[in-house]
Amino acid sequence: DVDFATAVAQAEVEGRERPGAYHDIEFGTEDGGSLVVSTTRPELLAACVGVAAHPDDERYRHLFGKNAVTPVYQAPVPIFSTDLADPEKGTGILMVCTFGDQTDVEWWRSEGLKLRQVLGRDGRILARTFGTPGWESNDPDAANRNYAELVGKRVNAARRIVVEQLRQPANSATPTRRSAPLQGEPQPIQHMVRFYEKGESPLEYVTSRQWFVRLMDKKDRLIEMGRRIQWRPAYMGRRYEDWTENLQLDWCISRQRPFGPSFPVWYRLDAHGEPERDNPILAGVEALPVDPMSEAPPGYDESQRDRPGGFTGEPDVFDTWFTSSLSPQIGAKWGDDRDQMASLFPMDIRPQSHEIIRTWAFYTIAKAMLHHDTVPWHNAVFSGWILDPDRKKMSKSRGNVVTPVDTLDEYGADAVRYWAGSARLGADTTFDEQVLRVGKRFVTKIYNASKFVLSQEAPAGEITNELDRAFVAELRRVVERATAAFDEYEFSRALEEAESFFWNGFTDNYLELVKRRARSEDDLEGRASAVATLRLGLSAVLRMFAPFVPTITEEAWSWVFAEETGERSIHTAPWPTAEELASVPEPASADSFAVACAAIAAVRKAKTDAGLGMGRPLASLELAASAADLALLGPVLDDVLGAANAPTAATTPLDSAPAANGAESASDGADGVAAAARFTAAIEPEVQAAD
Repeated sequence: DVDFATAVAQAEVEGRERPGAYHDIEFGTEDGGSLVVSTTRPELLAACVGVAAHPDDERYRHLFGKNAVTPVYQAPVPIFSTDLADPEKGTGILMVCTFGDQTDVEWWRSEGLKLRQVLGRDGRILARTFGTPGWESNDPDAANRNYAELVGKRVNAARRIVVEQLRQPANSATPTRRSAPLQGEPQPIQHMVRFYEKGESPLEYVTSRQWFVRLMDKKDRLIEMGRRIQWRPAYMGRRYEDWTENLQLDWCISRQRPFGPSFPVWYRLDAHGEPERDNPILAGVEALPVDPMSEAPPGYDESQRDRPGGFTGEPDVFDTWFTSSLSPQIGAKWGDDRDQMASLFPMDIRPQSHEIIRTWAFYTIAKAMLHHDTVPWHNAVFSGWILDPDRKKMSKSRGNVVTPVDTLDEYGADAVRYWAGSARLGADTTFDEQVLRVGKRFVTKIYNASKFVLSQEAPAGEITNELDRAFVAELRRVVERATAAFDEYEFSRALEEAESFFWNGFTDNYLELVKRRARSEDDLEGRASAVATLRLGLSAVLRMFAPFVPTITEEAWSWVFAEETGERSIHTAPWPTAEELASVPEPASADSFAVACAAIAAVRKAKTDAGLGMGRPLASLELAASAADLALLGPVLDDVLGAANAPTAATTPLDSAPAANGAESASDGADGVAAAARFTAAIEPEVQAAD
């Protein structure tokens, strides 16, 4: 990257669409003929070391093995065939430069081409002299006059100068014709250009000494390691494999930056002050960490630095991913006196975002494979990005970043965590204050529901009531679904299951249905059953919500459950299980809770339609449903009447009304349960005296 003046790895490269132009340039041939090359990078003409076309292209087959001559610099370069050339692209024949892209690097190596590097690390044109070895020219004086105009220029400025030079007939490589090498005007295009992900200028290929980790010969092993890991969502594993299969370069781990972990390496200097790079001095493990730029190697002192016969330090620093890819080993204190690798490595889970699969995930897997011949973790869980309200990725450059500080102050930490927990794995999530408002209301509802439940008192007793047992049966199914979601790392689905039941089953329906019985002085057994069920239900839902809203659940837990269970914190309490709830006997019907919810929902709708509050007493109530549903209603009718504030209810069978489906209601959650059994309610409110 010419802005940061440092090497970058393939994983840090991204394509960006940019405007460009094809320039059709006439080259000469050694037999006096010509050919036209189409290129988007005329500024690299001085670096041209070859011309290539497809072996089956009849237009150029007669030229293979001969030389072309570049315009402007009059440099003879070989013409060769390659399957990588596309006959349909441009003029079908292209110039090979050192270096325009990765393919140029491959041709330079495979064809044994000359090295003519014209760009420096800062992106400026270097001083070069035609007529010297490696820079042959049929007219060195003219070549050097033209080239001198480019020295020190950045790429765009150099391109403009070369285009003007190509408009001059005197720079033609076809002496008999002496026409301008530029054939027509440049043809504008949009094309993908490679950039360093943090850079603003296109990447350039330059020769330099760098440190690499050899990975190209280990692709199969890397893919096999990836298949040992559970990728969540699963398609993220395919992304990892695609990246690995398409890897084109070994891992460049050195960077030319002022800061970063140093390579613990020095080089001896020969009598001429040249480093002996094939015989480096390596720091011992016991001496690490070492900065070779400020510390002398063993057997030398600082006075010998950078002197013939002395030493010089390695100035490069490690790529940041080289150390962050060791995060599991660092966490397990690998090689430390407190080494916990045996108990912590491989770790269980890596949470990360999806766009750094090619870097953090890939490199961590590579390092674990190379160091330990195993995987770094068993599960990899991927989040998406947080998008702004317009569904654009947040970035400082756009000025659309929302920091959590103000959000925490306004909505509270639990509401923010609730919003985060609602995000689906692998999917981008819009920052939506409406969700935060729901989260804040949710926290308030947990507080109020907990306060209500724990204020109810009754003698100790078994859960015997049909409605209570049916409620626990539904709760057990919810626990099973939430647990299964957590087992699959589908956190948002676990929250959705528990939250739907909390609102629709627990607070909106069950609390209202048993409120009167939980305070009854006439039915002590029913009261004991109701209070025991309320506490069991609250304990379970608090524990299901604890990972998402840890503060309010900890507070509610501390009121009673901490002392009763011996678990001072809800976060050390066991997760609710179906086995724990199985101690409560099954209800007579799996649909009892669904029917009760449907009946009270019908009453609630009738009161709302009549403009009455739910607490308004009724003089009469008539419930209509299928005969099957009315039969199921019998064991739970008293609780429905209590919630409806009605003394009795007349029931009317409707043969056309469909019966509730038990299997469907059990799988749909409390909201679906209420909709599964269909009731209609006709009401007559009590006449109340005016104030």
